[in-house]
Amino acid sequence: MPQLNVNIDHVATIRQARMVDEPDPVWAAVECELGGALGITMHLREDRRHVQDRDVKLVREAAGVKLNLEMALTEAIVRFALKLKPDQVTLVPEKRQELTTEGGLDCVKLKKRLASATQRMQKAGIIVATFIAPTEDQVVASAQAGCEAIELHTGMYANARSVRQVARRLQELELARDIGWDHGLTVHAGHGLNYRNIGAVARIEGLEDFNIGHSIVARSVFVGMRQATSEMIALIDKFSTQFGEY
Repeated sequence: MPQLNVNIDHVATIRQARMVDEPDPVWAAVECELGGALGITMHLREDRRHVQDRDVKLVREAAGVKLNLEMALTEAIVRFALKLKPDQVTLVPEKRQELTTEGGLDCVKLKKRLASATQRMQKAGIIVATFIAPTEDQVVASAQAGCEAIELHTGMYANARSVRQVARRLQELELARDIGWDHGLTVHAGHGLNYRNIGAVARIEGLEDFNIGHSIVARSVFVGMRQATSEMIALIDKFSTQFGEY
């Protein structure tokens, strides 16, 4: 059964809008756990625009579930991860101007750096994943660099507007999953997933983690973080029992 990792970055975004101490992402992480989430995802960006070092450190201490640290492939953040020792890191591209992570990591271009960082973090007991476009070259490059997992970028699926486009994007995700399996990789998915579009992706067999943030945080404004989390888990559980039924 796939599990939900809630990305709580945008709880920190709201806090940083006023540069105060609320809402606290650590509290949000606890509420997600109480709502049934089996993982917390946090992106510690180089510019610290939302999540702060303190947030990640306290969630690491307080949460009883998996901590997935999203991070850029930079020396400073690698050193931070080696000291923090999250359960998993997911390596993502990062641009200062973007509102959120817009594309997948170019593992083909960065394979040498990726392999070096992966080896260092694995020696510290950290699982290493890459956030990538669902294409064969990126999946294979991730495997060749020694990663244990990949997170397939579902943004193109989420932005698809026609039935044909949706079907095409789902086929791309399934093919990338198959290639990942062929190379011994664990396969996750995330980006742009919400309560309306999670069904078709949850029906793809073998996706082990879903990383979902903005939609859950937005829903929590009306029902609270705990209920918003449990509602998403209920949808994932419902649709993941219908593998292959689109």
